[in-house]
Amino acid sequence: MKALVIGGAGFIGSHLTELLVQTGHHVVALDNLLSGRMSNFNAFKGHPRLQFIQADIRNIDEIRPYFEGIDWVFHLAALADIVPSIENPREYFEINVDGTFNVLECSKKAGVKRLLYAASSSCYGIPDVYPTPETAPICPQHPYALTKFLGEELVMHWEQVYKLPALSLRLFNVFGPKARTTGIYGAVFGVFLTQKLNNKPLTVVGDGSQTRDFTFVKDVARAFLKAAESSISGEIFNVGSGDHYSVNHIVKLLNHDSINIPKRPGEPDATFADVNKIEKMLGFKVETPFEEGVSKLLETINDFKDAPLWEKESIKKATKTWFQYLS
Repeated sequence: MKALVIGGAGFIGSHLTELLVQTGHHVVALDNLLSGRMSNFNAFKGHPRLQFIQADIRNIDEIRPYFEGIDWVFHLAALADIVPSIENPREYFEINVDGTFNVLECSKKAGVKRLLYAASSSCYGIPDVYPTPETAPICPQHPYALTKFLGEELVMHWEQVYKLPALSLRLFNVFGPKARTTGIYGAVFGVFLTQKLNNKPLTVVGDGSQTRDFTFVKDVARAFLKAAESSISGEIFNVGSGDHYSVNHIVKLLNHDSINIPKRPGEPDATFADVNKIEKMLGFKVETPFEEGVSKLLETINDFKDAPLWEKESIKKATKTWFQYLS
C-alpha cells in the first residue's frame, strides 16, 4: 500500500512510519516539524520507500497534493500537553480540529481507502468505570482533550455521511524511545529520565499511588497497522496495555530518589483501558511487557540529555495555569 503518515516525524508517527516501511509499504511522512524531529528517521533515513514532506495541515492547499494516489491515511498530527492548551486554546483548535477537517476533506476528494485517526483517552476525563470501555461517558477536562475528541467526532461524521472508511484509536499513555524531549512540562517518563540523568530527585505528583495504562509505542504502531489492514469501518477502539501501573512502581524501576509535589486537579487517579473490543474485532494485543518497555527506554536515556530539566519550583511555575483553571 501507499500510506500517508501525517505527523510522521513525531514520537508515534516515526515508529509507525518505520513499521510500515519494514513491512513493505511505501510511506509519505508529512510533518510541520513543530514537535516532530528529522532525527527520528535516522534508523531508516534514505529508504527508497520513504518520502518526507514538510507541510502544515492548517493549510489545505499545501497538503492536498500529497493525498493523491494514497491508499491509507494515518492522522497522528496534533498539538499535545495540557497546560499550553489552557493558555492557547486557539492554536489547539486550529491544528487539532480545523486541521483534522482539512485532512478529511483531502482524503474524501482523493478517494483514499482507509483513514486511521489517533484519538486520546483523555476524552474520558475522570472515568467512573475501570477498566474504561469505549462506551464510557465523554468528559474532557481541558482544551487538549476537547479538541482531540472533536477531531474524532469529525472523523466519525465523515465516515457516516461521506462513506469515508475510517477508524479511531483512543490511545492511552504511550511511552518509549523517541518521546518528545523539548517543550512544555509533560509526560512522566521524559521528566523522570531527564531528572535521573542530572541526578535530581524524581518529582512524584501526589503520593504516587495513581496508576496509568502505559502502552509501549511499538505496540501502538502495530495497532495502527492492524486497523489499516482490517475491513472494519466506523468504529472506535481503545488502545491500551490491558493493565495499569503506579508512578511509585516507575520510581522503583528507575531506582532513583524522589520527592512529592502537589496533586493536580482534573487528573484521574487511574487510566486503565478496557481492550476487549480491539482484541475481539481486530485481534490486537500488546506484546511488550511494561518492565521490558521501561528497560528499552532506559537504553535511550542519553537522548534526554538536552531535554528541559524540571524541578519542584519550575514545575510549580509551569503548572500555575493548570491549578488556576482546573481546580
